[in-house]
Amino acid sequence: MVADRTTDGVRIAQLLASELVGDGDALAAVRVSDADPDVEPTTQGTLAYRVRLEDSDDGEDGAGAEGSEGAGRPLAEVYVHPERAHVEFVVAPDAAATAAEDSGLRVRPKAVTPPRTVVFVEDGAQVKRVLPAFEAVVSSDAT
Repeated sequence: MVADRTTDGVRIAQLLASELVGDGDALAAVRVSDADPDVEPTTQGTLAYRVRLEDSDDGEDGAGAEGSEGAGRPLAEVYVHPERAHVEFVVAPDAAATAAEDSGLRVRPKAVTPPRTVVFVEDGAQVKRVLPAFEAVVSSDAT
């Protein structure tokens, strides 16, 4: 079928960021923050950016959050490897794991406190398949 697969971890992370910020539906309040434009992939994974949920509960937060570091609630962190990327969901790890597994992605728990779920994105075609995990975390976080 397709001979060319995008397996560059940095490019996969860029595609994911584009999908996250371009979604106007369930992920409309999701923001990419702390992005490192010069990130260098490593075998253990290097932090490329964080994904946060913008607080929209009261209008005061929106005005005061401008320019503030880490505005919004953390949802996940995206790491780059030479041949893949991985997402560490920092909230609702069970919801993220279920949604990612249902999408056919490789998932594993991370034994830290609080627990995290690691979802592997091994090529560019899998980027859209990780979006349901973000949607599950956002809807879980909203309750």
